[in-house]
Amino acid sequence: MSEHVTWWSAGQSDDHKRFTTPTDRKARRISTGVTVIIALVVGLLGGVGGAYLADRELISTNANLVSVGSTVERAPDSIAGIAQRVLPSVVSIATTSRSGSGTGSGFFIRSDGFILTNNHVISDAASGNGRISVKLNNGKRFTARVVGRNASYDLAVLKIAVNSAPALQFGDSDAIQVGDNVIAIGSPLGLSGTVTTGIISAKNRAVTVGGDDETSFINALQTDAAINPGNSGGPLVDRSGAVVGVNSAIATLGNSFSTSGSIGLGFAIPINQARKTAEQLIATGRSVYPIMGVSIDSRFTGNGALVADQPDAVIAGGPAAKAGIRRGDVIVEFEGVEITTSDELIVAIRSRDVGDRVSLVILRDGKRITLSVTLAASQN
Repeated sequence: MSEHVTWWSAGQSDDHKRFTTPTDRKARRISTGVTVIIALVVGLLGGVGGAYLADRELISTNANLVSVGSTVERAPDSIAGIAQRVLPSVVSIATTSRSGSGTGSGFFIRSDGFILTNNHVISDAASGNGRISVKLNNGKRFTARVVGRNASYDLAVLKIAVNSAPALQFGDSDAIQVGDNVIAIGSPLGLSGTVTTGIISAKNRAVTVGGDDETSFINALQTDAAINPGNSGGPLVDRSGAVVGVNSAIATLGNSFSTSGSIGLGFAIPINQARKTAEQLIATGRSVYPIMGVSIDSRFTGNGALVADQPDAVIAGGPAAKAGIRRGDVIVEFEGVEITTSDELIVAIRSRDVGDRVSLVILRDGKRITLSVTLAASQN
């Protein structure tokens, strides 16, 4: 007697149970398998036919297809074209000193191996008999010596033993306008040869960098091109490839946000100022900056810059003393521009040249007084 096995048919109620024999089970398996094979073949034929019909339909739309070349052509004034020309002039800088190690960027300003960078990039190594290494875009490494540096402008010049270096052309930072396109090149976080783009967001930003004895006051170009730690000292170039600034600082959010990278607020030293300082450093190993001969009270919270009310706040025989400035005067305008803080006054002075004659408006006993001052050279 045949043994019966009970199988449940999915989707049927208990009243419609179907009982089959082993022979029936085998037959169902074969039948199902054939059905699957047939379905698979039909599916493949349908897919091929569908693709064919779709292709026929695309062609039948009379689409005007543009021919594609074998290579991508890039105009010389495109970002890619500018980067290709500028990158060989940009270097990565690595320093080691007793206080640790650091990285930064720089660029050739003369073909005989002179490199411009930020003072804060190399200051620890320069003051602590450390080592400064320069890596070129082609991968070659050199040991650099410090030609000179100026903490007041946060600039330094290095020298390496090369000839025929691809020096960058200087642009005109005075002529650049808000909204102009710029390109930042450097080694953020040690990633050499990094290129970012943006615009000039503002000019004449009073930016203070550093602290203690090496505070720098920069009349900066502001850009939204991404600048991160390691970009310092690299070039900010315009759409012709000429350098218009030296990337120097970034703004970060408060500590509660734990943000240490770019937030679209980067600052560069205008190249017109950097060029003058670099030329002085190369010629003599040192550089000067203009001064007015007064001490400013940085604790003053009112509007303007307060001349400190203390002995020797106005240097005897200095430019300010000759112009009639006194202790307790509040400087509220410099060359027609409103001064709201002491930093703004210092930056405005250092953006000028030694020997420039400038106009000031001061408040004294509630009265506005206009004076003229001839800026002198610093003595350091």
